[in-house]
Amino acid sequence: MKGLVDPLRVSRFIQSYDEAAIQTGINLSIGFDFHEYVSITEATPTKGKTYPIFRPDRSPIKTGEGYWVVGVDANNEVALVDAARLYDLSQSNLAEHLQSLKFFYADPDKQAHPQDRCICNAPSARRITGKVVYHGDLWVRTDFRGQGLTKIMAGIMRGVSLAMWAPDFTCALAGRWSIDKRVYDVAHSEPRGSELQLVAEDIVDDDWLLWTTGDELRSLINSHDRGASAVSSRSPAEQIVSKRGPALQEQR
Repeated sequence: MKGLVDPLRVSRFIQSYDEAAIQTGINLSIGFDFHEYVSITEATPTKGKTYPIFRPDRSPIKTGEGYWVVGVDANNEVALVDAARLYDLSQSNLAEHLQSLKFFYADPDKQAHPQDRCICNAPSARRITGKVVYHGDLWVRTDFRGQGLTKIMAGIMRGVSLAMWAPDFTCALAGRWSIDKRVYDVAHSEPRGSELQLVAEDIVDDDWLLWTTGDELRSLINSHDRGASAVSSRSPAEQIVSKRGPALQEQR
């Protein structure tokens, strides 16, 4: 059946990336209370303000419909953060959800500024429906950038999201610079994903839409598991981070 997920394969997939993070000097932990997440991000120097998507004061996330990952260094100081949430778009689609501002606010009529707007002209956004997971708020501290942590976090988030929700799609929004530099290893990308203005948040974006289908996510994890026995004697960190990506800024 399409919705079934092999927990052992997913576990091995996540473990390989967790071990790679450890060898990079990062210890990861996962949480589900977004009040705690915001308190962590607000106390983290150089981390920009978390978008309302992941802030309970603007868009509460029900238990079981979101999680976050925090990585700390050897001094127990925050070195990276990432977050994900599940949207039920069975009666809608991603473009409609963005443009209605319900993607950002629980009640746009009451919470949004009169001049707030979001325009989504990415053609595929109207075909992204069902169980949709949004990955965002990715931030890596300056001294850990360029060490493959973007790829490691992508692996962690894909594995956890598949295990928790078996989604129809995963998606993200990111600037054009990240596409040009191939920062994010995603199956699909399109421009005009989110022309966004949130006045009270002082946010103005023009982001690309990045997405992966649920079938592609399962195939990625299955192929990773099949290839595990055939890889060389390199450590998990060496296997995953053998091609270091460019310095990371911040994903929406």
